[in-house]
Amino acid sequence: MKTEIRLAGTGGQGVILASIVLAEAAGVYEGRHVVQTQSYGPEARGGASKADVIISDEPILFPKSRRLDVLVCLSQQAADKYFDDLKVRGIAIIDRFYVRECPREGTICLPLSETARNELGRELFTNIVTLGAFAQVTRLVKLHSLEKAIAERVPLHTLEMNQQALTVGWKLAANPL
Repeated sequence: MKTEIRLAGTGGQGVILASIVLAEAAGVYEGRHVVQTQSYGPEARGGASKADVIISDEPILFPKSRRLDVLVCLSQQAADKYFDDLKVRGIAIIDRFYVRECPREGTICLPLSETARNELGRELFTNIVTLGAFAQVTRLVKLHSLEKAIAERVPLHTLEMNQQALTVGWKLAANPL
């Protein structure tokens, strides 16, 4: 089975790091075939940012996403720009604080950034909270695999908070408000 995923937001929200962690979790720790690509605007912070991850049980013959199975949006700009790329029965997960107008019914609206602020003290951890929620909703990667990938990718002094953010996101998606 092949699954095409896009994480999108604005620069500074950590969607690139989240996509790398996701790809590493699936590829390195679960032994699946993975392709990860990224794109961001010329601004370091505030510009458009997106990252695609393709996870497959078979070799991936084309490294670009065509029709998304899963779309994660952390900004209104991302939702406006990428919802048309989502399959009709695709899964959309959005941050309900930054995405006020959802282009499609059935979207999973979670307080991702608010939860990071309230439970972890900083919005900086929204990307990892999002990965936990993503794992809970899609079941595409195991939480343990994401934990291992996070341990390899984040600065050591932030590891405990990032591990906590992952668990917070998992629980948030299990019991949405």
